[in-house]
Amino acid sequence: MSGLLTFLRVCLLALVALSPQWVLAADNDSTQQNDAPPKVNASVELPKMQKVLDKIKQQVSGETNDSKLNTLNDLALELSGDADALMQSIIPQRAQLQAQLAVLGPAPKPDSGVKETAEVTSKRNKLENQKAKMDDQIKQAEAIKSGAINLSTQIVNLRRDALKTQLALNAGSIFGPRFWSPMFNTQSDDSSKISDFVDELATTAALSWEPGWRFGTVLWLLCAGLVATLGRRYLEEFLAWVGIHHLPEGRLRRSFLAAATAVTTLAAVVLAFNFLDLAFTRHDEVVDEVRNFADKLVGLSVLCGLIAGLGRAFLSTRRPSWRLPNISNEVALALKPYPPLTAALVFIFQTLEIFNSSANTSVGTTIFANGMTALLIGATALSISMRTNRVRRRMQQEGNQPEAKSTLVGLIQMALTLIGVAIMIALVIGYITLARFLSYELIWMGIVFGSFYILSQLVADGCESLFSTNNTSGKRIQASLNIDERHLGQVAAVLGAIGKTVLVLAAAMALLNGTFGSSTPIELVQKAIEFWGGKGLESLNIVPAHMLNALICMVVGIWVLRSVKRWLEHDFLPKTMMDKGMRVSLITLFSNIGFVLVILMTLSIMGLQWNKLAWIVSALSVGIGFGLQEIVKNFISGLILLTERPVKVGDLVSISGIEGDIRRINVRATEIQLSDKSTVIVPNSQLISQNVRNATMGNAQGVATITLTFPLDIDPQQVRQLLLDVYNDNERILENPEPSVAFKDLTSTGIVLSVTGNVASPRQVGGAKSDLLFDILTRLRKEGVMLSAPQTMIIERKHGQMVLKDAPEE
Repeated sequence: MSGLLTFLRVCLLALVALSPQWVLAADNDSTQQNDAPPKVNASVELPKMQKVLDKIKQQVSGETNDSKLNTLNDLALELSGDADALMQSIIPQRAQLQAQLAVLGPAPKPDSGVKETAEVTSKRNKLENQKAKMDDQIKQAEAIKSGAINLSTQIVNLRRDALKTQLALNAGSIFGPRFWSPMFNTQSDDSSKISDFVDELATTAALSWEPGWRFGTVLWLLCAGLVATLGRRYLEEFLAWVGIHHLPEGRLRRSFLAAATAVTTLAAVVLAFNFLDLAFTRHDEVVDEVRNFADKLVGLSVLCGLIAGLGRAFLSTRRPSWRLPNISNEVALALKPYPPLTAALVFIFQTLEIFNSSANTSVGTTIFANGMTALLIGATALSISMRTNRVRRRMQQEGNQPEAKSTLVGLIQMALTLIGVAIMIALVIGYITLARFLSYELIWMGIVFGSFYILSQLVADGCESLFSTNNTSGKRIQASLNIDERHLGQVAAVLGAIGKTVLVLAAAMALLNGTFGSSTPIELVQKAIEFWGGKGLESLNIVPAHMLNALICMVVGIWVLRSVKRWLEHDFLPKTMMDKGMRVSLITLFSNIGFVLVILMTLSIMGLQWNKLAWIVSALSVGIGFGLQEIVKNFISGLILLTERPVKVGDLVSISGIEGDIRRINVRATEIQLSDKSTVIVPNSQLISQNVRNATMGNAQGVATITLTFPLDIDPQQVRQLLLDVYNDNERILENPEPSVAFKDLTSTGIVLSVTGNVASPRQVGGAKSDLLFDILTRLRKEGVMLSAPQTMIIERKHGQMVLKDAPEE
């Protein structure tokens, strides 16, 4: 029986081998009967498709225009469809070859004793080669399809990311149908993606509710609720109790309570979200997309917690007397709902953006979410400004005077209003990306400036309270180190200034390197460490971003320099033993050096490399040799005056017939104020190269000398004693050295006497001489002593002769 079957099989194989045309004809008839489309030559089409895919990739890599990216996305999707159609057309052909191979059967084994003809073997090999080629074509088509789909996903991600950076991209007005289309005409692709991601979230929730995991889920949810409500409240009450009972009286309690309010709110929100994350994602079977989504929500909770915490700390509605800023209670109560409302809006719409990114939805859906975010944040900003003004007007109408707004508060409110209006205008004209950028920058600046304000107040109050001798800590430090109270005040001022400087640098770093939704506090700390380590400063180039950073650096540097200058002038140096002139010289020298450093730092941030500026230095040297010679000479002379101090601010000097007080030593010239309050500008080089009389150098005394001429018939001893009595009775004349009277000259007109006495300062000489002359003339007249009258020669002609005679001058 087996031999018969083998014989029939061999006959069938021979029939197939001898009649291949019949088989192909039968196949063609079957194809024509099914009205199938003409076959596509995959060997020709697949290389073309691969070239198209590579060309699209090349164009996408260098393209930033949104409309062109949209066109390339359509081409990628079309290419994916063509590759799928080609693959579907190859699959039936492969199935046909598989059927033919099944008819031929496998090749007989060598030990089976069956031999097949060469035609059958050749046919089998040919069919197997064709089948292997088709398998390769199917794999290649599938790879092209997959590559096109991945490229489309990457293009969508590029367009979504471009929405955050391309501020000039016009995506359509919020009043247009294009903006609202995702609400009514949801794309099927987006619908399936959203549905798939929602199913993953639902699966994650179901995993957390499985037996064995249910108790832990309920426990973590309960912990999250308790921390967000009772935990925050009781922790805040505890910190307030600590501040009242364990901190010294003063401003430190207020700043500590504000910081405690912000920190407790932040900690409660972040811990609650971490507990929620543990409740739902602690299962091992949770997919990575859901874990990443939950991690981003936890990171978002940090920023939202800061918004709510800083708002509660600023308003302090529960303890109005401890409120840090000067805000009336009516305004604070009116603004109370806005911090949690803003935090909730930011969290909701940031969650939508994160959801769209995780679900990989279309750009239209992302634009809709961004527009709604900017719309609500802008409306909130305008509402805050308008409600504040409305409450203040109502207070004025009721006769309650509102708090006086400082210039800084007015600028902040004006900026809030202008940014809110700009957001609305951008939404109306279609610049959704610009509106989103402005809204998130507004929130980020609010977080940075709010944190800086509270922390700077806490640092300043903490340093002042720590070293104050009115508190226990200051007394202990003073007793331990045995230093003067004045030195403790200096240390407190220095530490407070250092702390504020660090906070200013941190705020500038946060504004330059971060933005809302893209940076967390940990990332900012890492960037700060990298910056101070030198990363990014190896090869600076002049680019617009660097120029903007340089401008911000220059503004911040000048502000810091002026703040430090005011601190030195009003807080630190007055507590030292330096005289006023020395203090002014140090402040001027510090200002000059500080401005030079700020300019150098600004140029460095712009990207100017000093090793490439040799030609500029050469040009400057030539210019200094000609046009800038006098300026440089005066500048160097100014530095000599500030360091050597031959004259200083407050000295009474005389130069070139000018006498007055030095009021200021500038970089180029020195200001000398005369007695009539006018000012003479003297170049610094003249004070170095010419003879200068410094009347007050070395605590010099003034000399009041009066020279009088008396007639020859007076009693010299009587007059001498009278003059000495006048000088001794004057309170401005010093007792040591004693006043003296000198016999200066004896002439035909009379006796010349000179009386001299010293005063405490050369500036008192004029007033002392005036008082002395009044007193001398009064006493001389009382004693009947007359001053010598000048003689006048009169020439008369009598009887033709000239006669000379002296006559007293009237």
